[in-house]
Parts: sequence; C-alpha cells; structure tokens
Amino acid sequence: MLVLLCTASLIDAQSYAVGHVQVTYNDPARANRAIQTEIYYPATTAGESVPAAAGSYPVIVFGHGFVMVWSAYQNVWEALVPAGYIVAFPTTEGGFTPVHANFGADMAFLVGAIQQDGASNSSSLLFGHVGSTSALMGHSMGGGSAFLGAEGNANITTMVTYAAANTNPPSITAATNITIPSLVIAGQNDCVAPPAQHQVPMYDSLASSCKAYVEILGGGHCYFANTNFNCSFGEGTCTPNPTISRPEQQDAATDFALLWLNYYLKNDCRALTEFSDSLIGSQRIAGTSTCLTASPVISLNNNLLQSTSALSYQWLLNGSPIGGATSQTYAPTLSGNYAVVVTYPNTPCTDTSNIINWISMGTTAPSMPAFIRCFPNPANSEISIEYGNTNECADQMIITDSQGRTVKQLPASDQNSRAGISIGDLATGQYFLMLMGENENILARYSFSVAR
Repeated sequence: MLVLLCTASLIDAQSYAVGHVQVTYNDPARANRAIQTEIYYPATTAGESVPAAAGSYPVIVFGHGFVMVWSAYQNVWEALVPAGYIVAFPTTEGGFTPVHANFGADMAFLVGAIQQDGASNSSSLLFGHVGSTSALMGHSMGGGSAFLGAEGNANITTMVTYAAANTNPPSITAATNITIPSLVIAGQNDCVAPPAQHQVPMYDSLASSCKAYVEILGGGHCYFANTNFNCSFGEGTCTPNPTISRPEQQDAATDFALLWLNYYLKNDCRALTEFSDSLIGSQRIAGTSTCLTASPVISLNNNLLQSTSALSYQWLLNGSPIGGATSQTYAPTLSGNYAVVVTYPNTPCTDTSNIINWISMGTTAPSMPAFIRCFPNPANSEISIEYGNTNECADQMIITDSQGRTVKQLPASDQNSRAGISIGDLATGQYFLMLMGENENILARYSFSVAR
C-alpha cells in the first residue's frame, strides 16, 4: 500500500518558475462586470509579466475566503504553479457584504475568459499556453462559491475546495446539480465552518459519480491559507483550535489536491490510484471516496467471462482487441488468453484486467488422429496417461476444469509416451486433459473425474 507522497515527488519533472500578471476581465453577460484577477503562471523566469514557459497548462480559478485577500494564498500558487498550472485569483467580493452568487459566477466566467485569451488573444502573455482542462478551487466562502460556479457548468473539468462554507444561495443545494469529479477537503477542528454543518452535507449532496472527502486530523479553518488577520480573528473566537501546525495542514491539503488535479487535469493515470491508496494509508487524514480506481477483475462462470463494473469495456484475445466485444461479459469461442481493457467515468485513462487462459471444448480436428488414455477414471491422487499416434510432436499437456480454466500445465516429452500426473490438489469434479501441439492446437482430448 502506498503512503501519502510528499509534494516534491508529485510535480512535473520540470519545476517551473512563477510569473505574475494582473488582468481585468469584463463579463458582457453581466453588464460588462469588471473582474480584477491576479494570475500566476509557469514562466521562463520568476517575475512580473515575464514570458510564459513553453507548453500549455490547465487553468485553476481559486476563490478567497470572507474578507480575505488573494495574497493570503501564496502557499497555493507556490505549490501549484511550479507543478504546471495556471492559477487565477479573482479579487471581487472582498468586503463585509459579499454577494456569493456573483463571486461564483466570476470564478466560472474566468475559466472561459482565460482559455479564450490562450486561444485567440495574441497580446496576452498566456496566448498559446492555456490548456483545455480546468478546475474551480476555493477556501471558506470561496470554496462554497466554487459550488455555485460549478453548478451545471459544462466548461469545468473538476472542483477542489478547502473548508468550504455554505453560502447564500446554499452551496449544499447547488451540489445536487454538480456531476463533475469533486474533492472536498476539510479540517477536523474547524470551528468557523464545522465539517458537520458545511463540508459533509456539501459532499453528501454532490451528484458526482466520482467524489472524495478528506478531513485533515487536527486541522483548522484558517490554516489552509497563510497568516491573515481577519481569518485568525474569527477563528480565535471559537473552539476547538487546530492541533497541528499550519505547514503540516497545508502539506496534507496540497498532497491530496495535487494528486487529484494531476489525474483529472493532466490525465496522469497513476495519480488517482495513489490518491486512493493514500486515502486509506495516510495517518494524517480520515476520508472516503466513491471513485472507481481498482484494476478490473475478470472471472469465468459457465464458459462466460465477466468483468467487474466500469464505464466501457474492450475484450482482448492474446493481447489483441476482439471486434464488437465491448460488453461487461463475453462468451469465448477460441482457445487463448483473455483480458479486458476498461475505462472509468470522468477520465480517459484505461486499465487492464487479469488474464484468464480459456481452452475450447470443441472436437479434436479429424486431420490429427491421435489417442490419449487416462486411468484410473475416476481418480483420487494420481492419473496415468498414455498418448501417441499424432501427426506432429506433442508440446505440452493442459488440464482444465469444467469451466475451461487451466488448473495444470505440464510439458510433454514426445510421441508414444506415458506419464503420471499428481492430482491430489484438485477438487472433486470433472476435468479435461488436452495434448497440445507445438502450434498450440489440440492434438487429443480426454475427460476424467476426480472423486474422493
């Protein structure tokens, strides 16, 4: 089982410098509402308005907490930008009477606006550097507003929230209309927006087929950000207090968030498995997930192959796709090694199952006259075998059970041979012994029973 990895091991092989630019976007659908935005991006060198590094990068829009400033989240951009993400912070709704619906709309609008800059605005520093995937993130009020922005929005790939606070209109209600993969991260000792009243009902209400909840043990509300007077003042008026340090809480949040983002925004197919293993193995958190991450498993029952549940299926015979074999079950007709490749919801990643060797129970080809005799029949601990008179040399002997599963595979010496095979480890039932040629064709077949 994997333990939670440190942040340094999760970032791209290249760690990017951090560039910064301030841009004001106007939303024409809301009377050209001005949205001042602080954007941090992978750059060739660190600094203001420096050239972006070669490549294209997913967009993350991060919403600030109540009466908190974007600069309190330096820990966020310093973790995500070097890993190859563009992180944008809207500075709107920063007063004591914020309109949560506007803030959520600002966050959702910025995703499209920044992607548009990357696609068509040649004067933008981000021109040619913005990828097609995106995320809404946020802390406290910004986390709750991310729910409002993600509601019914097909342009958002995933959502990650820190200590999300229920908003007006309710984030909990908005969650019922969110189907994108969503990660809800909470602090166990959050007395400002307690998990039981805020993050847990948001998570429970999500309509996402893949969602995860991570509660950092001993974590508080404000430690998801750097030191901020307004947040610290509010947290100082309630209990319980955090029992871990700010760096410890930020490290835990970043580790889980990066694995999640790398999977959904960068198609890193290992990341969700590592995330799920860490969800179980980490001593820093308690968590749960509905995401399917385990490799598929196929089984054989009455000569019908069946896969565990997934979104789509492609059956393979000896490593090659079988035309039209795209259902959860498949009835094999040819001898060989069978497996299935599956995809899971909300991801382009594929995974391949175990292999089952299936031997056809069809008749021996008449062009290959042979004899094979097993005795005694039924047998108890050993059977004796005589075989010979084939048109080609025997290569191996295979014993299968009544469902076509190989239970023993033994070398065959040559023609006109006799051998003894121990069967003391086989359960009571019917078995088939096949004499196989060098080209894996069946030279002869004999059925026998094990009885005790």
